[in-house]
Amino acid sequence: MDRAELTTEQVLNRDIPWEQYMTTKLITGTCLQLLRRYDKRSETYRSQLLDDDGPAYVQVFVGILRDIFKEETVEYVLALVDELLTANPIRARLFHHTSLVDKDVYEPFLRLLWKGNWFIQEKSCKILALIVSARPKPQGTVANGEASNSKSKITTIDDVLKGLVEWLCAQLKKPSHPSRGIPTAISCLATLLKEPVVRSSFVQADGVKLLVPLISPASTQQSIQLLYETCLCVWLLSYYEPAIEYLATSRTLPRLIEVVRSSTKEKVVRVVVLTLRNLLSKGTFGAQMVDLGLPQIVQSLKAQAWSDEDLLEGLNQLEEGLKDNIKKLSSFDKYKQEVLLGHLDWSPMHKDAMFWRENITNFEENDFQILRVLLTILDTSSDPRALAVACFDISQFVQHHPAGRIIVTDLKAKERVMKLMNHENAEVTKNALLCIQRLFLGAKYASFLQA
Repeated sequence: MDRAELTTEQVLNRDIPWEQYMTTKLITGTCLQLLRRYDKRSETYRSQLLDDDGPAYVQVFVGILRDIFKEETVEYVLALVDELLTANPIRARLFHHTSLVDKDVYEPFLRLLWKGNWFIQEKSCKILALIVSARPKPQGTVANGEASNSKSKITTIDDVLKGLVEWLCAQLKKPSHPSRGIPTAISCLATLLKEPVVRSSFVQADGVKLLVPLISPASTQQSIQLLYETCLCVWLLSYYEPAIEYLATSRTLPRLIEVVRSSTKEKVVRVVVLTLRNLLSKGTFGAQMVDLGLPQIVQSLKAQAWSDEDLLEGLNQLEEGLKDNIKKLSSFDKYKQEVLLGHLDWSPMHKDAMFWRENITNFEENDFQILRVLLTILDTSSDPRALAVACFDISQFVQHHPAGRIIVTDLKAKERVMKLMNHENAEVTKNALLCIQRLFLGAKYASFLQA
């Protein structure tokens, strides 16, 4: 049988020769007794055993995974552990019992992530995510992997989280299983990104860009769940500034807005609305949301019959925030947004002398960031309209800023603009010529030049 398609039920139907393992001293007599008592019993009976002696069973299972490498046995024990955690996720706390403080409960699962077949990898990932999330936060008591008096090296929680993030990113890039690799990784991330240290590791591993292609409208039940958990990951990342910086420079926002516009699944709409609410006040997100038509979409969503209170509250907050954003959006904010997005056009402010007089000092922000972006547009844009407007705006800066000619010359603008004087588009050559004239003549004579 293809081990990638194994089910837990199939694995648990096996008979494992525990007595042979004791004979070869791979398990102790005590382990054998515990296994005989537990294996092939009813769920109710097992549940009672775990209530009475849970940490001892955890120690037995971890010990087998550490010392026995036969694939069928490893799969069997992972299926047992997965079964007991699925029945009651709170049992993950058993792995952090004080009696296990010197035991390396993480190491076998972390190792198996990379060395096992898909069944082993998937179970190890799921189990690790649960036991990591259930660890007690340090408050005097010592959680597994936090610290220890043991002389042997114990896998630290940082090792575990780093190893997990590395494996999850590897799955998103090149899944071990064609249909289950990515959903498993996303589901695990949706649990782990609640941890600030995981958010940091994930951003450092350049993981955020791996989520963006998965944010797209879904129709089947499986794809809706994947979309929901992906958006849940983005929502968790929206609380972390370095991740927000990446989200701002990617196609995340248009994709989120397309999902919220077309989705009918309440949980998907809720998590996207709450993400948009978090991003609204950050950087140029608010202005972009207005530009992408989110106020109208919010109105449409509010008219629908949602039952989730968080969603209704989120829509109200988003509506108010967008209204405030529209009010606050000054002419320079709109101009700045247009430049940063590279969408230059002949909107009225470009040729409005009052706009340039009132806002010329704003161009000094962030070491002349807007001016530098205009120069980058000259180098990189293939849109004649954007090139013409950029040349015109640079000429306006030269005219209106007291040190405009010196600043623009220092930024090597002259060479870039001169290249455009031979452009095939007449609008580009006309504005490139105007810009060069202003650079050579300076602001004193600029008023004699007509655009």
